[in-house]
Amino acid sequence: MSTEKLRVAIVGATGIAGQQFIDALRQHPWFTITALAASERSAGKSYGEALRDAKSGAVRWWCADAPPPEVTRLPVVAGSDFDAETVDVVFSAIEADPARELEPRWAAKRPVISAASAFRYEADVPLLIPGVNLAHAPLIRVQQKNRGWRGFVAPIPNCTTTGLVIALAPLHRHAVVEKVAMTSMQGISGAGRSPGVVGLDIIDNVVPYIPGEEEKVAKETSKIFGALGRDTIDPAAIVTSATCTRAAVLEGHTEAVSVSLARACSPADAAAAMREYRGGIEDLPSAPKNMITVHDDPFRPQPRLDRDADGGMTTSVGRLRPDALWTHGLRFVLVSHNTKFGAAKGAVLLAEALRRDGYL
Repeated sequence: MSTEKLRVAIVGATGIAGQQFIDALRQHPWFTITALAASERSAGKSYGEALRDAKSGAVRWWCADAPPPEVTRLPVVAGSDFDAETVDVVFSAIEADPARELEPRWAAKRPVISAASAFRYEADVPLLIPGVNLAHAPLIRVQQKNRGWRGFVAPIPNCTTTGLVIALAPLHRHAVVEKVAMTSMQGISGAGRSPGVVGLDIIDNVVPYIPGEEEKVAKETSKIFGALGRDTIDPAAIVTSATCTRAAVLEGHTEAVSVSLARACSPADAAAAMREYRGGIEDLPSAPKNMITVHDDPFRPQPRLDRDADGGMTTSVGRLRPDALWTHGLRFVLVSHNTKFGAAKGAVLLAEALRRDGYL
């Protein structure tokens, strides 16, 4: 692998997801941001100017650390005018509807790593989580052949799916997951700023419905654990029942999980399998030290205490115990960081894996 840094673009750079990409790529050893694209409103301005509200002067930057000075000086172009051939890799942080139109345009020329859902369920598009199912990556070559693209689209899964699948992966390898019942209590950062869940909706409250979320979790879990065929992925026969709610937590998704396994697996065996799980990504710059951190304290994990563990890239698990609802059943609680592994930082990790493995 060449040691030369790849030039990357972030499209949707002024939004929350785009800002998270900029933060995740700060001083990255393999990638350097050389292009930014956003809406027509921001086009023609420097990134720093595009972030500043014209009326109030407020800087609309939502990450904890200030944006890198070298990025604030970059010009912003309109997403519809962006030329993908000016970079080596495109990170897409736009909504699903414009992604359906624009991502194929960019993928015809360059690889696109996307946080959008637009292509997640296409037959020739793998839904990859580094450390879980990189064996599906060869489907990228099928996609390129089918569509006549020099690049490709590689979307990341929904953030709620990500933590769940990472926690299930060692159990599936050890004892085969058959059924999953999950209730999520999701951080409000996943709703965005507008329209999203506004402050008065979430204070002193749990919102019991997130449109489309439960269906995404079920469909994506089966695809991620599926078998790679000649030109598609055969979904795993896993039945997933999800209830997704929004809770009064800033960041971090908490999920209460009940799982039915094909074979017996004690809580101690499950904990050992989770702690030993590495996923073959230890050499990547953004990889966590531990894919899964297992807590013995019954009051862990908690989003406020555990979401930032390992840079927000580990899935924290606790309360592992039998579940009498199933013949071979387990229950546990997990916390995963929805805006780090579940979003931009997870997409950057995927780009690292694809570069290491010769796809970039």
